[in-house]
Amino acid sequence: MPQPHTRPGIEGLPEALAAHAIWGVMPLYLILVRSVPSLEFVAWRIVFTLPLCVAILAWRRQAGEVRRALANRRTLAALLGSSVMIGINWVLYVVAIQTGHVYAASLGYYILPLMMMLLGLAVLREKLTRAQWWAVSLAAVGVALLAAGALNTLAFSLAMAVTFALYGLIRKMADVGALAGLTLETLLLLPPSILVTGWYALQPAGSAMAQGPGIAAAVALGGPMTAVPLLLFASAARKMNYTMIGFLQFLSPTIVFLLGLFWFHEELRPAQLGCFLLIWCAMALFVWDMMRSRARAA
Repeated sequence: MPQPHTRPGIEGLPEALAAHAIWGVMPLYLILVRSVPSLEFVAWRIVFTLPLCVAILAWRRQAGEVRRALANRRTLAALLGSSVMIGINWVLYVVAIQTGHVYAASLGYYILPLMMMLLGLAVLREKLTRAQWWAVSLAAVGVALLAAGALNTLAFSLAMAVTFALYGLIRKMADVGALAGLTLETLLLLPPSILVTGWYALQPAGSAMAQGPGIAAAVALGGPMTAVPLLLFASAARKMNYTMIGFLQFLSPTIVFLLGLFWFHEELRPAQLGCFLLIWCAMALFVWDMMRSRARAA
């Protein structure tokens, strides 16, 4: 008997939930490395991600895809651009969490889907329905509220949203798969990462890897914490329908928001609450419109 039309989405759901759950609890993991300077931690994160990617490539026998990408100058140029964007994004995220701006990090990834949608309009010439335009407008009002009442966190949020949105756009247009692309991105970021870790090793405080086995293990865990959710998400994206992926995309910043409120006990200012509520309304409207469109097309 043939499978129901919705079966692919159900099959990809565990991987998508796992990826967003890992991203959502990332602030709790960053507590373990809060004594490590942000830039040094990101550098070690890249160093420990590359061996894991190479091991998975060898296991899947996908080294040929990496060689093809290396032989294509346009693909390499795109990956260099995406590497810069994801590197900046990682640094901004770690700085935001380590300096107590958990809500700023959460807001940045709430803005992200709408930022990506705007890039789709401008660069990919995609179209929006009237309801989706209303969703964009609601989110814009929310950001304006935050700008009026919390200027000190707005820069973090917008910078994280812009860098990851540009990263996603470049990766969407680059002719390379998820695993091969991540491997080459970490390879491109490896030289500056080695320089950064070496510079910190020469400082009076020494390298983070010399602060004891507990810190060293926590820093090394940054490799799997980077690679695993990206690979899980890539696997889910091949199996799930677009509507469900778009809906689940907001799960991780929601977890971050709740962690900021109940775990980190950050003060929730009225401007921040209004901004989040408007963005949640925008999310609901956008997802409802996509579901309605799919139902009409069925």
